[in-house]
Amino acid sequence: MWEPIRHWELDSNDHPHISYRDYSNGDLKYAYYNGSWSIETVDSAGNVGGWTSLALDSADHPHISHCSFSNGDLKYAHYNGSWSIETIGGAGNVRRHPSLALDSNDNPHISYDDITNGTLKYAYYNGSWSIETVDSAVGWSFLALDSADHPHISYCNFSNGMLMYARYNGSWKIETVDSAAPTGQFASLALDSGDNPHISYCDIGNLDLKYAYYNGSWTIETVDSAGNVGSDTSLVLDSSDNPHISYYDIGNLDLKYAYYNGSWTIETVDSAGIVGYFTSIALDSGDNPHISYRDYSNLDLKYASKACMLPWDVTGDDCVDVDDIAGVAEHFGSFPGSPTWDPKCDVTGEDYVGIDDIVEVAEHLGSSC
Repeated sequence: MWEPIRHWELDSNDHPHISYRDYSNGDLKYAYYNGSWSIETVDSAGNVGGWTSLALDSADHPHISHCSFSNGDLKYAHYNGSWSIETIGGAGNVRRHPSLALDSNDNPHISYDDITNGTLKYAYYNGSWSIETVDSAVGWSFLALDSADHPHISYCNFSNGMLMYARYNGSWKIETVDSAAPTGQFASLALDSGDNPHISYCDIGNLDLKYAYYNGSWTIETVDSAGNVGSDTSLVLDSSDNPHISYYDIGNLDLKYAYYNGSWTIETVDSAGIVGYFTSIALDSGDNPHISYRDYSNLDLKYASKACMLPWDVTGDDCVDVDDIAGVAEHFGSFPGSPTWDPKCDVTGEDYVGIDDIVEVAEHLGSSC
């Protein structure tokens, strides 16, 4: 049994990386795909891995925030050859619902609920950790950083049941996005190419999936109102700033996906049993959706994708041929930071393009989607 992340990422090769909680052992785990799935235990010190949130840095190394159920601590793990784990903010307070983002220097920023004090907090690292109080309310926040590395946070104010939005630009500014309480549950935030906020969320009062975006003023739309929908939303924007949302249809116990391209299109992704809890969506370099979610019927972590996943297809034409061998050979000897480095050609994931990568591609000649 597991509890997945609140947001996850695809690396520079469009391979998925997922953090999650293993309920059976009370551990934080990490899974990644590079031709096949690999799974690691990151933290097993007590009952940990609550509300995990993952981001990849510029070298595709994972960073994970999570909470300990043993003592309420907020924890942060990052990988750079080996895992390093630290506690943020000291012991004593109960912290929940962290959301992690990395800035342009790969420094971590985390929003979270301080349950002990009933406040929304924001922590960031710049040589040492700094912690600020954003609002005197808690509300399961979601954090995004803009092009200037300034934080933006969406959250539901549990005190008044409204959808809120906070942003920092020298000081914190807080706005009410949707005041039709109770609303704003399961909010997910993304910033477009102009740093404007977009938020998906559940209108609890009407049991609808809603979407709000800002372009000088807030616009709110109902995306799906067919029954009891809109739980566990996850939002991402494509290369044209169009929204894509994964969410759980409670009425039908299904995983659903909605996207906008002039009008909203809604699809059922998985309906085999009770599926779709804790959805999290990402788009690859071709704007194809990838979704991680919980299969409650089988207590499994699942992953759905509309894209072809061939790590040996370095040219991206959905087949492995001599062009892919030539592409790897063109970058032979390169490594991260070198002028000819292309992470797609490092098919073995060794941070070096060498003979092993050419052999790996050659062994899969003829593979296609």
